[in-house]
Amino acid sequence: MEEKLALVRFNNVGKSYFFSTDLDVHKGDKVVVETIRGLELGELISELKDISEFNLDTELKRVKRRANRADLDLFEFNKTKAMKSLEICKTIVNEYKLDMHLVNCEYTLDASKVIFMYTSESRVDFRELLKELASVFKCRIELRQIGPRDKSKIVGGIGSCGLPLCCSSFLGEFDGVTINMAKNQMLAINIDKISGACGRLLCCLKYEDEAYTIEKRRFPKLGSRVRFEDKIVKVIGLNVISDLVKIDYDGNISFVSLNDIKILPPKDHKNEQRGR
Repeated sequence: MEEKLALVRFNNVGKSYFFSTDLDVHKGDKVVVETIRGLELGELISELKDISEFNLDTELKRVKRRANRADLDLFEFNKTKAMKSLEICKTIVNEYKLDMHLVNCEYTLDASKVIFMYTSESRVDFRELLKELASVFKCRIELRQIGPRDKSKIVGGIGSCGLPLCCSSFLGEFDGVTINMAKNQMLAINIDKISGACGRLLCCLKYEDEAYTIEKRRFPKLGSRVRFEDKIVKVIGLNVISDLVKIDYDGNISFVSLNDIKILPPKDHKNEQRGR
């Protein structure tokens, strides 16, 4: 079989990586690959692709084999082992009185390396801790500091919408979310209300941003003047979801339907302003 491109993911909602292979494997198959961390078990999340279709500027690591029963059993054993190792590590961290909160623990498939993930508000000097952990676990140790969004992805939870967190259910990678996306929806900039379980801006602001940008093209601009019932009124707010426009006519504030107003052409707009 000719060389193909395999897209592999290492957990249900993790980031995906490309590997090369000449094996007869298919979407959904479990495979063993070698990464910078060591041997790992992953899953093909798509059918193999033709390498010639991609402009690759680096050499890809190869898929070693389709996972066998021994690999699958070892993977499950390592997950149980990781839970116990996490508790042991927490005890040792407390003994050293380090300002770090352990979140997760993972072993490579061959258990040659154990990775402890933690969060911390400050830089942690864990040189002595590393020595202690190496003597206890008898393998290579990696202490990886992660951010609040990664923590939420690992721990999981329920969002303000009542559904499981996006990051722990389907998001493979995080998109950039900015405060301008909240402003585009004309939300009150109350950080507590527009932040997710991770304490960062809600991911759904990103999902909705394009839709709001497109829908707002149908509306007059804030501060502009429009015609409503033969009166020229000022636009002071919008409700894109309900197709409502908030208007001000000589101090009288009200919401009216977008269909009941007439957006003035730029020329008429200037003339109406002069008339007033």
